[in-house]
Amino acid sequence: MKEFQYVIQDPIGLHARPAGLLVKQAGAFQSKVTLTCGGKSADARKLIMLMSLGIKQGMEVTCQIEGEDEDTAAEALEKFFQENL
Repeated sequence: MKEFQYVIQDPIGLHARPAGLLVKQAGAFQSKVTLTCGGKSADARKLIMLMSLGIKQGMEVTCQIEGEDEDTAAEALEKFFQENL
C-alpha cells in the first residue's frame, strides 16, 4: 500500500470540477484509491462520496492506494493533487 498526505491549496477546496477530474484519474488505475479527511473516508472513484467529505482549503487529506499498479497510481495522483488542488 502506498500513501501520501496533501494540504488542499485551492481556495474553494475540493469542489465539483477537480473532484470530477480526480474520479477520472483514480478510475484510470486498477488499484483502490481512498481519500481520508477529518476522520471520514471515501472511495476516490465515487464523486458523491468525495463531495460528502466537505474538504476545504487548508485541510490535510490522506490518499491511500492499494493494488497491482499502486506505484504508478501513487505517483500520478500525487502529481494530480499538486497541479489541481
